[in-house]
Amino acid sequence: MSSLFIDAQRCVSFTGAGLSAPSGVQTFRDPVDGLWAKYDPMHLASPEGFQDDPDLVMRWYAMRREQIAAAKPNAAHVALASQSNWVHITQNTDNLLERAGASGVLHVHGHIDRDRCHGECGWSAPIDCAAPAPLRHCPNCNEHHARPAVVWFGEALPEDVWGQAVAAVKACDAFLVIGTSAVVHPAAGLIALARQHGAHVAVVNVDASPADAYAHEVHVGSADSIVPRLIGE
Repeated sequence: MSSLFIDAQRCVSFTGAGLSAPSGVQTFRDPVDGLWAKYDPMHLASPEGFQDDPDLVMRWYAMRREQIAAAKPNAAHVALASQSNWVHITQNTDNLLERAGASGVLHVHGHIDRDRCHGECGWSAPIDCAAPAPLRHCPNCNEHHARPAVVWFGEALPEDVWGQAVAAVKACDAFLVIGTSAVVHPAAGLIALARQHGAHVAVVNVDASPADAYAHEVHVGSADSIVPRLIGE
């Protein structure tokens, strides 16, 4: 294990799409083949896209959900899950960290394995990603459509989860950033926040990113090969 994590008392991981990419989960910035190549994923993952064509959005999310159901946690998920005393903050909406054994993961962008009411009735329920439901009305209010319980572009982050994430980052002394482009805000601001509050910041990414400007150390490569070595799994 890196001396950084041996000596640290309060470790936090902050993960993005690059954590799950080695498991076969496509990122928003990957080129898309076939039927979905003509669509802008940034528009589909938005309230405007859902308003324009809710059936199309749900069919796109069904594809993503089935992809996640078929994926398996990789070595980086397993290594992080083994650190039961860490706080794990993720931008990912998949459940691969939990499937690797992690508990109490803070999903700042929501959960793709749940649906919720697109209105304000408060209904939310787990769904089977291997057999996702098509477009339907909320079973509670029967007025609005059900939609994935994820944070779309232009929507606010869940206040309770975000508050917990900010508190954990301010209190940590080691902050491990894995596989994030560091361009989606406000979540990306956690990296600067960690540095401002005195944490040692390590970054793992396949490419250079804005996160590097705040890093004490940068490790270039795939998360599934670097993360287990960094934290001794």
